[in-house]
Amino acid sequence: MTVTTSPARMPPPATPVPALARVEGAAVAVAAAVLVVRAGYPWWWLLAVFLVFDLSMLGYAVGHRTGAIGYNLVHNLAVPLALLGVHVLLGQDGGLLLAVAGCWLFHVGTDRALGFGPRPLR
Repeated sequence: MTVTTSPARMPPPATPVPALARVEGAAVAVAAAVLVVRAGYPWWWLLAVFLVFDLSMLGYAVGHRTGAIGYNLVHNLAVPLALLGVHVLLGQDGGLLLAVAGCWLFHVGTDRALGFGPRPLR
């Protein structure tokens, strides 16, 4: 008797991250770390907050498509860069927006440097 896996249970295809995107991710992570530390926040905030952004993967408990959408919405550069822009427009010295944006950019950059990219929606 042969057991087959239904297509709905098969693992999603891997989306490889090109080498240039990995280098770019590492550069974003380093720049974000410098930004956070130079703003006066302790370096360990980057590590303490790191896994918070991975809570977006809880959508996979609902289904693959929902999980991929949640992951892709949180693991992109648009929102943290927008927060950084709002911070600059407000003209704050430090501030929570800067800390959140910096930690978020560090997370996304580190993920890309490690080869984790956008998830396919299948």
